[in-house]
Amino acid sequence: MAEPFDLHAYLKRIAFHGEPRATLAVLAEIQRLHAQHLPFENLSPLLGEAVPLDLAALQQKLIRQRRGGYCYEHNLLLLEALRRVGFRARGLAARVFWNAPADARPPQTHMLLLVEWQGTDYLVDAGFGGMTPTGPLRLRERDVQRTPHEDFRVRPEGRLFALEARVAAAWKLIYKFDLEEQWLADYEVASWYLSHHPESMFVTNLIAARAAPEGRHSLLNDRYTLYRPDGHREERALAGATEALELLGTVFAIDVPDADALAARVEAILKAGKG
Repeated sequence: MAEPFDLHAYLKRIAFHGEPRATLAVLAEIQRLHAQHLPFENLSPLLGEAVPLDLAALQQKLIRQRRGGYCYEHNLLLLEALRRVGFRARGLAARVFWNAPADARPPQTHMLLLVEWQGTDYLVDAGFGGMTPTGPLRLRERDVQRTPHEDFRVRPEGRLFALEARVAAAWKLIYKFDLEEQWLADYEVASWYLSHHPESMFVTNLIAARAAPEGRHSLLNDRYTLYRPDGHREERALAGATEALELLGTVFAIDVPDADALAARVEAILKAGKG
């Protein structure tokens, strides 16, 4: 028998206060708080651990163990929460173009959500790491849309939509997607590849991100960056694995699992020249 979803525990985990009703204000608040309190991180694939996507495992890891995860974990958990609140929502898939060459032809390896409210479709995403949108975006709105962090826009391209963010005064393509609903089996296939392939970025790097009121915190191996809402960027190199793990526990608010094994894995990455 499947484990029931504990909406109260989820809302407590993201520090949501008030009545959870299906309103646009509640949708925006849940998305903002999810990105603030549930960090993006890849510690499980980095340690060679499985990344189960069933609801029981997601609640255990992200809520009770006070961990984070990557897109499938975040957005599957958020999808269930939004449905329990009363929203009509479904999962979609996207091809990621962020930091990719102009001629890239990437596979569909990202999960996002489509949420319908009062006849309007919104793009909602809680799992794109350092560029996770922190507010719902109207799908068929051509104008610039503000969020608590960057400005975004959603451009139609035939049957596709392209999500872009304004970064350092320039528009950058994040991903492209269509409106075909995806099933859990679709996500499990892509997630297995991302968490097992020896050249996957989630297997070969230490990655963490959190969108806080003071800005976006980002960690890639031994490089920590804070992107302020005013565009100011603060960056520094960490001394090594010990400082990286300390940062995971403080800035990223992660209850770090198996610290000794993780420290050894991070040290190996840094020695291989990935710092």
